[in-house]
Amino acid sequence: MGQEAIRNFCIIAHIDHGKSTLADRLLELTGTISPREMAEQVLDSMDLERERGITIKASAVRMTYRAADGQTYELNLIDTPGHVDFSYEVSRALAACEGALLVVDASQGIEAQTMANLYLALDAGLEIIPVVNKIDLPAARPDEVAKEVADLLGVPAEEVLRVSAKEGTNVPAVLEAVVQKVPPPSGRPDAPLRALIFDSHYDPYKGVVAYVRVVDGAVEKGCRLMLMSTGLETEPVEIGIFTPGMQPTGRLEAGEVGYIATGLKTVRECRVGDTLTDAARPAEEPLPGYRPAKPMVFASLYPVEAEDYQDLRDALEKLRLNDAALTFEPETSQALQFGFRCGFLGLFHMEIVQERLEREYGLDLIATAPSVAYQVVTTRGEVLEVSRAADLPDPSVIREIREPWMKVQIFTPAAYIGPVMELVTRRRGQYETTEYLDSQRVVLTFHMPLSEMIVDLHDRLKSATRGYASMDYTFEGYRPGDLVKMDILVNEQPVDALALIVHRDQAYEKGSALVRKMKEVIPRQLFPVPIQAAIGGRIIARETVRALRKDVLAKCYGGDVTRKRKLLEKQKAGKKRLKQFGQVVLPQEAFLAILRLEEE
Repeated sequence: MGQEAIRNFCIIAHIDHGKSTLADRLLELTGTISPREMAEQVLDSMDLERERGITIKASAVRMTYRAADGQTYELNLIDTPGHVDFSYEVSRALAACEGALLVVDASQGIEAQTMANLYLALDAGLEIIPVVNKIDLPAARPDEVAKEVADLLGVPAEEVLRVSAKEGTNVPAVLEAVVQKVPPPSGRPDAPLRALIFDSHYDPYKGVVAYVRVVDGAVEKGCRLMLMSTGLETEPVEIGIFTPGMQPTGRLEAGEVGYIATGLKTVRECRVGDTLTDAARPAEEPLPGYRPAKPMVFASLYPVEAEDYQDLRDALEKLRLNDAALTFEPETSQALQFGFRCGFLGLFHMEIVQERLEREYGLDLIATAPSVAYQVVTTRGEVLEVSRAADLPDPSVIREIREPWMKVQIFTPAAYIGPVMELVTRRRGQYETTEYLDSQRVVLTFHMPLSEMIVDLHDRLKSATRGYASMDYTFEGYRPGDLVKMDILVNEQPVDALALIVHRDQAYEKGSALVRKMKEVIPRQLFPVPIQAAIGGRIIARETVRALRKDVLAKCYGGDVTRKRKLLEKQKAGKKRLKQFGQVVLPQEAFLAILRLEEE
């Protein structure tokens, strides 16, 4: 099939606006999937995606469509995630496309991620096709929302498609719009091969399977391929397309999207964003790749059983192939032995990675509380990047500590401006502007430290606005702050995995709340266990887990009081000795106590 008949497009939207359901209808209409194989959210193949009803991984599929003009087209669709933590997946999918369906919920209207993903698509130079979905809902406002979208894109409101992906209403018009409006790929079929790797996964039999968009030339089985960033050569085991399962075809041509099973056995050799070329006739320069994703949230993962350390390393290696935004490096802790310091794009990303490691690789893990990366300027003028409080240098050599600040946009009904303002300013947020989208909805712009956002800002925002608000954020830069290291001591021993970097004004409040919380989750021992929060050498908060007391007087009914006293003294001496040598085992809840600090 010639390049003129190929259309590469993706679906972008805010979370839960109906991307995956629309993809289902398109697969059904084009006969890609038979009614017998049809399931809801067929492209969300992970168990986690089905349970949570969200898309985590971008997934590709090829469809064949006979248009109204009688011509047959090859459509390559990439379904993308909507959650802000997976916007990196979206940016990679956009690089493999020429067009995008912008889906907006007819009852919710334009939300934070609608805007963020739209800007990503416009930056990538894509043709945008606006679609208002869920017109079958009782609360739908198709005409109002279509006008909002039309004003945003600067097109007539009549051009905005109104569909119901669930009912299948007007979905054929979407396919016609893709064929008419999305331009065909512009690659050169006779030039040396250049194929962009936009995703990958590991297969135990085929090695690393690279998802590629062939830009120039063609690739077929039997030719030797070279990765342009490393110069590594390999012979492909299998070449094919997604239908949506992997179907071998033996050849991919310019403009097509498919997969190449490289046979490479190690994850580091095949990176997302790299360019594949023909080893015998290499291209002169690689395709522009992707900016590496910058992790924003850091947490440590430790295996519960020390002998699972190597399994955890292997699992992280394989997961990183499928999730290029994940970073990790080995680390040790006095309390938890050997583990890894991992970097994530956000708290939800961290939660998904931990759950995938536990499910897909059968690991039992302890995760420490998340923190952000700080910049420490020393008295010598050096700038160190520190993501763990335990790694902070001695206070005497620190000139200043800088923390990451974000620009936050909150879309909310006008009625909730007060609660949103209060929520953000209590977390050191600085107000910038208010913009009215219409008479009912506003966009509030703030600047705030990332450390105040990562734990539960999103949940509290939803609670304060009855679920109506949505939030998008972008990294702005580092600013100096009055930050101090707060140590947590359990049984007078500092636990490095629990140390925190906090703002001095909030240290007492956070320290008190944390030791109270930990008192509830640390099991009682046969000796009293003090839990203390300290800054430097000064204790700022303390709670004590009372000792369990064995009733040693149970057998003394009556008799001389000196006998009872003797038994109690013996018990007291035993407890004193036990306190010196006794180990307090911290449960996972102790590390998660930081996440559940209730705001007073």
